[in-house]
Amino acid sequence: MAAHAEGVPCWVDAMLPDLAAGRRFYGELFGWTFAEGTAGYRPYTWARLDGKDVAALVPKSDGRMPTVWNVYLATGDAAASTARIREAGGRVIVAPRWIDDLGVMATAADPGGAVFGLWQTGSHPGFARRDVPGAYGWTEVHTREPRVVDAFYRTVFAYEAAAAPGAEGAGPGEKRPADLLLWSPRGEPADPDHAVAARVVIGEGPPAELPAHFLTYFVVADCDHASRTAQRLGGRVLNGPEDTPYGRFAVLVDNQGAVFAVIDTSQEGSGARENRAGRD
Repeated sequence: MAAHAEGVPCWVDAMLPDLAAGRRFYGELFGWTFAEGTAGYRPYTWARLDGKDVAALVPKSDGRMPTVWNVYLATGDAAASTARIREAGGRVIVAPRWIDDLGVMATAADPGGAVFGLWQTGSHPGFARRDVPGAYGWTEVHTREPRVVDAFYRTVFAYEAAAAPGAEGAGPGEKRPADLLLWSPRGEPADPDHAVAARVVIGEGPPAELPAHFLTYFVVADCDHASRTAQRLGGRVLNGPEDTPYGRFAVLVDNQGAVFAVIDTSQEGSGARENRAGRD
């Protein structure tokens, strides 16, 4: 039995040019410890919180590759998922392959260009901790092509979708797509309490060269303190900190250029973004 429902974010890793620098940055920012290992005959640094796997750091094999956080969506059958990706207008970048006995991995891009991974569980089920300070909390795809992207993810993962409360625009099939659409796993209510991810429209503010992308959020106890710590460690603040109904968040860049977000969900009403579906 799969550890996570189809399409639920189940793992993240960062592709970095300097793993030692990554360990220093994220170790202090999130309180992570690290264990060195290999995955598919390449170095793979496991990031742990209180001894439990929460993420990983991976060395870039080619300097032309992006410095980025990757999110992996769960699948019970990676081969079937990649077939649906192609049929729905997406692109398979790395075909499904076993990574030792850990699981089957694939990499794909949606029709808007956002890249994501697939993970079919083997001995590695994914997150051992999440939704607590220092661990993964949320992901959302930012795109300029909401209509085609919405249809793509419904086809591939059968998400139940609904506009977020207070979002501008409307839900699937309406004249103007919602600027924030929430996704729940198939068969779950399409509401904030069951949402596992979201789609966000890239507006007119960001530069035209900003590509479609997934943004990974990590939970922190204090968003402002985390933002200051990231800057002290050589990172930057791209946006925020600012308050939302889901918590106080900021978008940051690490000391090597990987973009991610932090969010303090302890404020009243912030629980709407907790991923209650597909947990261990």
